[in-house]
Amino acid sequence: MTTALPERDGPEVVVTLDRREGPYGEVVLRQRGRHFEIIANGCFLMDTADGRSERLLIQAALDELDRTGSRAERPAVLIGGLGVGFSLAYAAAEPRWGRIAIVERETAIIEWHRSGPLGAFSGGALEDERVAVLHTDLLEYLAAADGERYDALCLDIDNGPDWTVTDSNNGLYGADGLAVLWHRLQPDGVLAVWSAQPSSAFEEALRAAGFSDVVTHEIPVARGVPDVVHLARRAG
Repeated sequence: MTTALPERDGPEVVVTLDRREGPYGEVVLRQRGRHFEIIANGCFLMDTADGRSERLLIQAALDELDRTGSRAERPAVLIGGLGVGFSLAYAAAEPRWGRIAIVERETAIIEWHRSGPLGAFSGGALEDERVAVLHTDLLEYLAAADGERYDALCLDIDNGPDWTVTDSNNGLYGADGLAVLWHRLQPDGVLAVWSAQPSSAFEEALRAAGFSDVVTHEIPVARGVPDVVHLARRAG
């Protein structure tokens, strides 16, 4: 990991800790004060300032499984996107999850957790025996013909359905992508999708794809529109 000279960005000093070029473009880890942030292809993705919505992504899925009476005593969850680690750490802190798969395609992000400063936010969850790190593209993994099914899919990919930094991520939120997600869920399984803004069009797309009990949870943020978690269920 390389360290660059600090740069000024507003009133705070911003330090670039690492910069990588990969198959999906550039990914950068920066430190702003006591917080860290991930930048992809020049666009802000996430930071460690507030993990409420990332934790809700996991909690809302578990609550919905409880509400509908999950058939699994210890359900299996797949988390799409490691990010700064809030969702994974929250899932690993819950003993009711039986298996936790985390899909991340960026080598740099995995390394920033294993041996870099983001490990403080994933809280050692990568060492949990229930956790499997799948270093691959989420859409490619989900589309595999022999793929296993999960009781919950919790996806935090890009900035959500209406605002993607990487064009290839658009396919996850369209009709074909939602069909793949539907088939990767167990009957009565739950889909939770994080988004940087509400999307009524995505709610309608979920219903059109055969999902039921579609709801949206909003999480107020300091500035701008709220973060949201879209929740839906594959009817049994």
